[in-house]
Amino acid sequence: MPSNSSAHAAPWGLGLTVALVVAGCSVQAPAARDQGSTATRSAAPAGSSSSAGSSAPADPTPSTATAPTVDFVPAQGAKGVDPAATVSVRSAGGNLAAVTVRDEAGAEVEGRLDGDTWRPARRLRPATSYTVSAEVKGQDGAAKTATSRFTTVRPTTVAKYVLAPMDDVVGVGMPAMVTFSSSVATPQQRAEVEKHLKVTTEPATTGSWGWLSDRRLMWRPESYWKPGTKVTVEAQLAGLQTGEGKWVGRDDSETFTIGRSQISKVDMKTHQMTVVRDGQVVRTIPVTTGKDGFTTRSGTKVIMEKVGHMTMDSATVGIPKGHPEYYKLDTEWNMRVTTTGEFLHAAPWSQWAQGRRNVSHGCTNMSMANASWMFQSSMVGDVVEFTGSDRAFRDGEGITAWQYSYADWTKKSALR
Repeated sequence: MPSNSSAHAAPWGLGLTVALVVAGCSVQAPAARDQGSTATRSAAPAGSSSSAGSSAPADPTPSTATAPTVDFVPAQGAKGVDPAATVSVRSAGGNLAAVTVRDEAGAEVEGRLDGDTWRPARRLRPATSYTVSAEVKGQDGAAKTATSRFTTVRPTTVAKYVLAPMDDVVGVGMPAMVTFSSSVATPQQRAEVEKHLKVTTEPATTGSWGWLSDRRLMWRPESYWKPGTKVTVEAQLAGLQTGEGKWVGRDDSETFTIGRSQISKVDMKTHQMTVVRDGQVVRTIPVTTGKDGFTTRSGTKVIMEKVGHMTMDSATVGIPKGHPEYYKLDTEWNMRVTTTGEFLHAAPWSQWAQGRRNVSHGCTNMSMANASWMFQSSMVGDVVEFTGSDRAFRDGEGITAWQYSYADWTKKSALR
């Protein structure tokens, strides 16, 4: 859903905790030794009388402080505890004064005590042992401490993910991205992931998360980033379940800054690329794009990586050796714009067609001089807008966040 980035934080853990239904563990805290006499004198049996004909009054019995007991949920020694658990501590014969929870490394876990329930500020980590210490004040006013230990569930599969971009400075089209190594199985789990992601920008920027698949989501602004914006992405995902037997094991964060604006426009009908930097046209470059059968995709793309020299083998994009269209070429000044093999790059072998006709296998070809200039002038995250073909750029083929109007993009949020 749309959000102002400065208020995008989710209420970590609070309201998401689930009380476990497990047997409690009763621990008797050590009682203070009573310094007074505990001896009593039994009263006469009911119906009997003294030799004087009257009942002798019994000696008053001194009050004895009862050692408080403490019940823990999860119980002492519990295993396989849900990382979303709260910790319940109840005391009989005393007043609960404080609860402290520490992980197996001895680090105190942030949380708060609400009555007799301690609520973690966020989910616990999977496959981790925790120690709960409860301070109780007994009837005699002395403080006693009781402890209990439990271990959270050990995942069958640890859900892994990558935050991007990792570059320090990126172009105005680069969204924040989270890519999981496997499916986040249900809409509810995708919503939980989104609630535990926080985007902070300076200056404040309106934007939204959107899911492009059940493994990948992106946060983009309403329009291209303002140059100079500083962006921090925090993923507090440890302890989230993403499938059967599958939990996320770690948190992560990335910080990046938006550089100058550069938006290039490729017209596949006129075979020209116009490079606009900070609102000014700085170069017009003759190009050739995909021929019939290998049509270059129309749409708004983003430079995903830059590779000075590489060998392009068509077998990697489904054109095997022996096919009439097979190629294996060394190329220079390569800028990737799709995951399906489209690049901007130097192609001296097609210079005769650049600015005249489309003869490539889908890449945008330039002369050596123009490609070198473009490579040196571009950064990851720069926008390249392609027009002039009837083949659309689709989800799964790269950074497609800008293929949607902002209103349609917000509908891709799992929180909608």
